[in-house]
Amino acid sequence: MPHAVNPVDAQTIYFDASDTGAPPVLMLHGSALSRSIWRGLGYVKALEPEFDTIRMDLRGHGRSDKPHDPASYCIDLVLQDVLAVLEATGHESVHLVGYSFGARVGLSLAIKHPAMVRSLTMLGGTHAIEAEHISTLFFEGYLEALKTGDMNAFIAGMESDGGKLDPATRLAFASNDALALAAYFESTEAGSAVSELLLAQMKTPTLLMTGTRDRPRIDHSRVMAAVMPHARLVELEGRTHGGTLFPPQPILEQLLPFLRATA
Repeated sequence: MPHAVNPVDAQTIYFDASDTGAPPVLMLHGSALSRSIWRGLGYVKALEPEFDTIRMDLRGHGRSDKPHDPASYCIDLVLQDVLAVLEATGHESVHLVGYSFGARVGLSLAIKHPAMVRSLTMLGGTHAIEAEHISTLFFEGYLEALKTGDMNAFIAGMESDGGKLDPATRLAFASNDALALAAYFESTEAGSAVSELLLAQMKTPTLLMTGTRDRPRIDHSRVMAAVMPHARLVELEGRTHGGTLFPPQPILEQLLPFLRATA
């Protein structure tokens, strides 16, 4: 299976990629998920073969290395992972589609390496870091559940309100290392926000899509749309953060024309 090695800390990052010569789209999943979510929910089938897709497991997720040290999940190391994957696939620039934390990684890449990001799509993304709100994306006590070392405790917490995870999401959750995710979330909670000054300087064409019930991220998205000179916000009526990607059709109805226009 294709993989790349981070040149800074030697972590191995696994990915899948098609290579037909079509415009490349790098797809970055959200917290506790994996690259398989994009195929499982139908996004890969919808994009290919019009676009080549690159789907990587972020560190701490899927088949990629899973260190248990929170320091291993700083954003600069994650960006080095992305750069290593792009080097391995031979791409100097890509369209980037990210969900949740993947959107944050995409935003950071567009700010620090703008020539590498042809366009940016942020699904349920944010420029802000508000640790007290992370539990609202999952459930109260999510970090403690992960620190038990049992992903089943995390899944049970996600389903504790009577809702059931879709099969692709449940499988992605189950394949992870609970202690690695605990370290990852501890690092995420300690991160810093992207300033509105930096957002105002961005020239990357950006599509923001966020659920109207995804608080506080819908508010963050409205701020980004107002500040970023080349950003457009599509509000997903009635969707929560966890429901951002499914069903995919309303997303694809906006995403495909955006990619075509920026390609």
